[in-house]
Amino acid sequence: MAPRTLIIGTPESADLLSRQVAMVADPPELIGVVLVDGDPGIKSINGLSVLGPIEAIGAVCSAAGVAQGIVSLPAAYRDQWRSISTELRRSGVIERFVTPMDELLNSAPAVGEQASVQLSNTKIDLGKLVGRQAHSIDRDLVGENITDQCVLVTGAGGSIGSELVKQIASFGPRRIVLMERSENALFGVDRWLKEIHPEIERVAILHDVVDAATTLSHLERWGPEVVLHAAAHKHVPLMEDHPSHAVTNNVFGTKSIADACVATGVDRFVLISSDKAVNPVNVMGATKRIAEMYTQSLAAQVESIPGSDTKLSMVRFGNVLGSACSVLEIWADQISAGRPITVTDERMTRYFMTIPEAATLVLQAGSMSGDGAQGSGEVFVLDMGEPINIFTLAQRFVRACGYSPVIGEPAGGVGPAEVPIILTGSRPGEKLHEQLSYDAEELTKTAHPGIARFNEDDAWFIDSMDELIARLDEARTSTSRQEVIRAIASMIPTMDVKSTSVVSAA
Repeated sequence: MAPRTLIIGTPESADLLSRQVAMVADPPELIGVVLVDGDPGIKSINGLSVLGPIEAIGAVCSAAGVAQGIVSLPAAYRDQWRSISTELRRSGVIERFVTPMDELLNSAPAVGEQASVQLSNTKIDLGKLVGRQAHSIDRDLVGENITDQCVLVTGAGGSIGSELVKQIASFGPRRIVLMERSENALFGVDRWLKEIHPEIERVAILHDVVDAATTLSHLERWGPEVVLHAAAHKHVPLMEDHPSHAVTNNVFGTKSIADACVATGVDRFVLISSDKAVNPVNVMGATKRIAEMYTQSLAAQVESIPGSDTKLSMVRFGNVLGSACSVLEIWADQISAGRPITVTDERMTRYFMTIPEAATLVLQAGSMSGDGAQGSGEVFVLDMGEPINIFTLAQRFVRACGYSPVIGEPAGGVGPAEVPIILTGSRPGEKLHEQLSYDAEELTKTAHPGIARFNEDDAWFIDSMDELIARLDEARTSTSRQEVIRAIASMIPTMDVKSTSVVSAA
């Protein structure tokens, strides 16, 4: 028997979805529609009765014996997704979510499975896990800057870098240059590009971007028009232990590639930054902020450099779900091994988005560089939605894996369908809450709803950048962790110079 099915959406999306469902072989039994933000005067959609507004979902499901709810909502309504999902589950109704066709065609290309995480036989939709629907992309604008161009990606084998490569390939570039220092990671992304897009010329370069002279020679040889700098050290506790490595990779790696871009006349350079660069209290965040500062300083000098009009910009966003060694991957490993999952502090919150959406908005923001009042040197801030409580996310993740979360480890042990959640305490360098900008008033809207600009009036560092970089360059060769921290703190006042203990990154 076909399941009794309720359609939930706007008048437009519900109409389109009902027509699509009718074309399916052995379609479900559609019993009606619940409208989100619809005119109360609308009584039917494509011959289906309108059974009420979203507030009536529970009552409608109960009265009509609904077995399945198909939700189709535009991105503008994503804030209501979670409450609808909760109400359907509370009513014992199976939920299906279908992206409206027009938004699906304009969104990030569906490459790989990086918007989900696999645990045994359970595939978890990461966007749904945090109640988030991805922003769409202006493919025409992005295409203007990528189609038939040579695009170089540093850190091309990493989580963000490899997703950028996959999305860039969908725009038909003339050549993609893959720059990566990890042999295995480079081999993987190069093989993917060869198999899926054999029509695109590809260049795989096994190279550490910190090597400035060789980086420059690679750019001179391959002549990219667009460079996306994704290579970075990102793990907070590990960088607290090794500040000189953080400085070398995050600051001097950025300096190396940015300088080479300006010297060779690259059209656009995009630095991928982090929300941890705002009021940083840890080494990782501080070095990403210094990388931003150097990029802004270089952007201010471009006009005076003969033969170069490179547009330099930065894109700042929070955590990405499903990236290598990210929290969900750690939790999945812990559950698979039969261990409790760990959370540092029950108060801790973070911003999250999926890897495909982050890469999509990086391409979008990079294409917008230089079109505002500030010109080059802009910091773009991605719309991360509301911060997510990590403790709540852990419980949600456990349930999504088919288990029941248990707080702590009960004296009598846990059942086979239960997973304990253990609080371990915050690690050195971690904030309870991250920020995406210093002050909400310092953000201005752009033409894209998922991207804002950060307006920085006090760029005190620009005139003294050479001196500051020289001091940092000298300090990073020191064997004294404290000396490196002091050099960082001379540029970043929010750093705690007294933080000298060496901690485990485990």
